[in-house]
Amino acid sequence: MNDPSTRPVTGSATTTVAAPIGDVYAAVTDVTRMGEWSPECVECRWVGGAIGPAIGARFEGDNVAAIGPITLKRWTTTCEVVEARQDSAFAFVAEGNTTWRYEFAERDGRTIVTESFSHPPYVGWQKWVYGRLANRRKAMTTGMEATLGRIKHALEN
Repeated sequence: MNDPSTRPVTGSATTTVAAPIGDVYAAVTDVTRMGEWSPECVECRWVGGAIGPAIGARFEGDNVAAIGPITLKRWTTTCEVVEARQDSAFAFVAEGNTTWRYEFAERDGRTIVTESFSHPPYVGWQKWVYGRLANRRKAMTTGMEATLGRIKHALEN
């Protein structure tokens, strides 16, 4: 059986950056720069002695959800790196719930980067609030598109 209520919530976005794969990987895995690019994550910092991307390294991210100038919610997540393969993939799990993943591929001196997320399906009241009312999946995908666009702009200019 493939019950839709048990399928993870997923989304992805892809862009091509006119920069070497090593530069793109280095920028994305420097989580302290995420506040420059993400429309939701405003700041990140390595914690627990971590200084960079390595499996098991932890960082915190400060996030803000807003509609225009109106802040709806502020929160901090603790994330753990679960994959860090140089110039290939970087992934972390936020609060033990949502997996964020970046995949990198080189093509003709450019870098194709795909950002994706996956988390368990919404249940109970979350199904209505996050799934229908807020359409969180779409908002997260739109956020990834904005993040990748800003990374592209920063590395190409």
